[in-house]
Amino acid sequence: FGKRARSHFGSSFRDQLGCSTSAAVMGEEIGATVEVKLFGKWAYDEVSVSDLSLVDYIACKPEHAVFLPHSAGRWQKKRFRKSLCPIVERLVCSLMMHGRNTGKKVKAVRIVMHTMEIVHLLTDKNPIQVLVDAVKNGAPREDSTRIGKGGTVRRQAVDVSPLRRVNQALFFICTGARNSAFRNIKSIAECLADEIMNCAKESSNSFAIKKKDEIERVAKANR
Repeated sequence: FGKRARSHFGSSFRDQLGCSTSAAVMGEEIGATVEVKLFGKWAYDEVSVSDLSLVDYIACKPEHAVFLPHSAGRWQKKRFRKSLCPIVERLVCSLMMHGRNTGKKVKAVRIVMHTMEIVHLLTDKNPIQVLVDAVKNGAPREDSTRIGKGGTVRRQAVDVSPLRRVNQALFFICTGARNSAFRNIKSIAECLADEIMNCAKESSNSFAIKKKDEIERVAKANR
């Protein structure tokens, strides 16, 4: 290329760089004013965790706010790191089970989005808050473990850690929704919405509440 061509390409590159810089600055200004809402609809500001022991393990504060529960974060690489994963994304990951659903995260995100819409329509509340209440209510606080002693095995009641409570609540909620949606005219989103709402109000119709009561009853007998 000649000198004129080089200067032309250089000026056009500088123009592009200037445009991208101004776009980045404009994006930062917009980002400062735009509030991050789940699916662009539900805010994280008024969401609260009423159980003091679960505050650090249910990530629903504004600093954990995401538009889409699909961060592609490496939450399993370090112990306890998954407690920082947004609670809605943890629900999405729990849905991707039973082999044929493994890895279909976009499908799971779509199901959760429909679920949130249904919960909002039926309860007229922030669906993130309803989910947080369901996770708080849906896991046992006391469980029993096997202790072997002198060739005999007996069960001993133990307290459940906060992180395991969150893990079990999400597992029970998704399992209950999956079981009720199987060979049923209702969609998985409708069944998941029913399970979350029943669990949030501690209804005995909820699969998670039934499992919780059963586990706590067995633990009480083994104290």
